[in-house]
Amino acid sequence: MLSLPLRFYTNSEIYFLHISLIQCRQTLFFMQKILILDFGSQFTQLIARRVREMNVYCEIVPYHKIPELTPDIQGVILSGSPFSVRQPDALRIDLDKIAGHKPMLGICYGAQMTADYYGGEVGQSEKREYGKVMLQHHAPGDPFFAGISKRSQVWMSHSDTITRLPEGFEVLGNSDTIPYAAFRSKPDRFQHPVYCIQFHPEVYHSLEGFEILKNFVHDICGCAGDWTPAHFVEETVDRLRQQIGNEKVIMALSGGVDSTVAATLLHRAIGKQLFCFFVDNGLLRKNEFEQVLDSYKDMGLNIEGVDAKHRFWDALAGESDPEKKRKIIGKGFIDIFEEESLAHPEAAWLGQGTIYPDVIESISVHGPSVTIKSHHNVGGLPEKLKLKIVEPLRMLFKDEVRRVGKELEVPANILNRHPFPGPGLGIRILGDITPEKVTLLQEADAIFIQKLREHGLYEEVWQAGAILLPIHSVGVMGDERTYEKTIALRAVSSTDGMTAEWSRLPYDFLAEVSSEIINNVKGINRVVFDISTKPPATIEWE
Repeated sequence: MLSLPLRFYTNSEIYFLHISLIQCRQTLFFMQKILILDFGSQFTQLIARRVREMNVYCEIVPYHKIPELTPDIQGVILSGSPFSVRQPDALRIDLDKIAGHKPMLGICYGAQMTADYYGGEVGQSEKREYGKVMLQHHAPGDPFFAGISKRSQVWMSHSDTITRLPEGFEVLGNSDTIPYAAFRSKPDRFQHPVYCIQFHPEVYHSLEGFEILKNFVHDICGCAGDWTPAHFVEETVDRLRQQIGNEKVIMALSGGVDSTVAATLLHRAIGKQLFCFFVDNGLLRKNEFEQVLDSYKDMGLNIEGVDAKHRFWDALAGESDPEKKRKIIGKGFIDIFEEESLAHPEAAWLGQGTIYPDVIESISVHGPSVTIKSHHNVGGLPEKLKLKIVEPLRMLFKDEVRRVGKELEVPANILNRHPFPGPGLGIRILGDITPEKVTLLQEADAIFIQKLREHGLYEEVWQAGAILLPIHSVGVMGDERTYEKTIALRAVSSTDGMTAEWSRLPYDFLAEVSSEIINNVKGINRVVFDISTKPPATIEWE
């Protein structure tokens, strides 16, 4: 604290005081982190979402890759898992490296593993505990249940249950069927408390689950909740300046939210040291190449267009395998990156718009992963490019990217644009790709998107697009028999793409879109609507 008014200090003293305050604020900011250990639960990402909604930064790491518990980590959450602690191959960690060192919360499997690790007993329930259950807590003085109703609806999903608590732990709550629905370490057991619950507070069916998590994150872990878009922008810009220095960055833009916000952050940090290019890979939406370049005119970005559509079409000719198509498209971009880097030899960095779901979907908690799909932004670059990668948005979810973009004053028409896959229409044309198929799909897709806008539905849908199916079907137009292609319409509601529900578009709207496509796109005589959720389906068809 200052003991005298500012007028009694020299300019030099005020300057160093200012620097010290900045360093203190930065230290405080970076100390506000929750670590989430992923044991394979389908809800792990949802835990992270809930923590982020509290304006608290968190990271998900595989259970077997526990980082050093540095001062910036305020607490640790152990996720659920499809495994049972009673299985020989159950996922296990050395809990002594965490418990007591930081406040810890074990959820479902995390709770059962904690009980088992410290000498309690876990057995199989007479019946699987699944669905809504009334939790009755009897610890109103404990901060974990501060402000929580005496009886509160929670959601459970497990077949095992804890039958005996380990020594040094005490029960906090039960349900009609589970005696140890919530428990904690006794005050003298560890330096920092360990809380465990056999329900999922992160799901919406746990009506006060968010408040329970908030009690743990804010009150028990002491997180201030100051991880806002403004703070993120300020800290990221400062970090980028330190990371990049006077070196140059090249970056491919797509016209979408992620790459645009990432480029805007880089531009704010290093200005004209950033060179951007936009590639027409022949798999863009109708007129997208021209529209994207026009949209960047007033943003001050240093950008040029690269027409490479015939190059990609030639490379994709005759290939139908979706994974091979992705890799061909990815290689095409890499080749162009290499050419652009040679044209700009002063560039030392490659900027990318990678976001957190890209990273999460590329990691397995069970060791070597089964590839769901290759991602164009994850996995690094060939060494011959000699470019370092900079990813300003790597730890943000999609809606967080949009909030950061709004803070950066990125135009609304870009921020509200639907996500579009990096491989473009290449994974929306099932089977082999030809220029004729691309044109066909572009026309149908343009009608679908335009109709969504006309009917005020575009911003109600998270992502929409048309898919060209590799099948023909019989139809009739006038007095003639047709045997033409089929278009599938896909529209989903989501927050970040990790899960998605199919959008309930009005029947009259779908009928109008179908009629417009069939009447105006020669070669298509049938339109279908995809009503699959993610999971088990993915948003894209390939």
